[in-house]
Amino acid sequence: MNQHSTILVAPLNWGLGHATRCVPIIEQLLENNFGVVIAGDGPSLTLLRHEFPDLPSVVLPSYTIAYHKSGKRLKRKLLFATPKILRSIYAEHKALQGLIQTHNITGVISDNRWGLYTSAVPTVFITHQLKVLSGRTTGISTWIQQYFIKKFDRCWVPDASGAQALSGILSSLEKPDNRVDYIGTLSRFTPVDLPQKWKAMIVLSGPEPQRSILENHLKIAFKKFNGNVLLVRGVVEQEQRKQVEKNITIYNFLTTLQLNTAICESAFVVARSGYTTIMDLAVLGKKAYFIPTPGQPEQEYLASYLKQKRIAPFSEQEDFQIKDLARLALYTGFTTPRIKRDLFEFFGLFEGKREFRTHSKLTFDINSFVMRFDDMLDYRKSKP
Repeated sequence: MNQHSTILVAPLNWGLGHATRCVPIIEQLLENNFGVVIAGDGPSLTLLRHEFPDLPSVVLPSYTIAYHKSGKRLKRKLLFATPKILRSIYAEHKALQGLIQTHNITGVISDNRWGLYTSAVPTVFITHQLKVLSGRTTGISTWIQQYFIKKFDRCWVPDASGAQALSGILSSLEKPDNRVDYIGTLSRFTPVDLPQKWKAMIVLSGPEPQRSILENHLKIAFKKFNGNVLLVRGVVEQEQRKQVEKNITIYNFLTTLQLNTAICESAFVVARSGYTTIMDLAVLGKKAYFIPTPGQPEQEYLASYLKQKRIAPFSEQEDFQIKDLARLALYTGFTTPRIKRDLFEFFGLFEGKREFRTHSKLTFDINSFVMRFDDMLDYRKSKP
């Protein structure tokens, strides 16, 4: 193995899930003697700096993705933010060329950061959303995702294919694509058999203001819960803080080891139905109650999908009540822990093996993207 190979690993800053599922990738890269530079912005980068304090890190332009207090207005807010997001994609794409030189980067792993492709070194795009659900605009959002995925050498899907998929239709392909590798469940956690310490655990994550809205709602609701509760706010800060409010013990964040232990010590977990959270709970074989983020079709679909498979119940955020937890008895939970896959077989891409390489375009032409986007809109309008 070439010990001088250095991989840039960069997750999108939209909740913490993109960052946390990069943790096992970084660990396996280090175990296989690769150098790693971490990159990103906001809490996602802060989390990776906490996990890997000895690794060099780089701040990338922010996509400045934010939620409205009304989840139903998210699509409109994202539409108005599109020009700013495109400028950020272009800026990070241009920044990548300098990073390759200054940090001697020999490969790139991008978790949903669209601008981190180049023909200079091998590039990987990580996503479980080959189909991006957005209601009536699913065709357009999926087209945009595919437009950028095709600029990377490979697309790693953290899921199994076919009937074993945790993400249902999100990770399914209508046509075979030799760029796509299903790399199995990604999680930073390992199952541990521990005595129960917490009757319930709440794990919060996701962008503001919806994270805080749910936190406040659950604090009120769980004060009526008969038992001790651990609440992890999912707010990564410089120092860990703890407080106790009646039967609820609250932390701003926990380290990977602490969170792994706490989940294993809990009877069940209440959380968003984000895909990374689902993978974590599947690896640990836990029971779960999901509350999807309002206005996020992906999480709404995943919650419904797992309910249909009789794995976990869910409630809409504004409808959740403590009595709803009784429905947990009717669901199996993640009864068979998922086995994490050794990723070494996929790292051949970064050793220059030709069979792994495909062509990537070097530049991002905003005008070309907008023209193709307009063509897509015209095509959809012409359909009967």
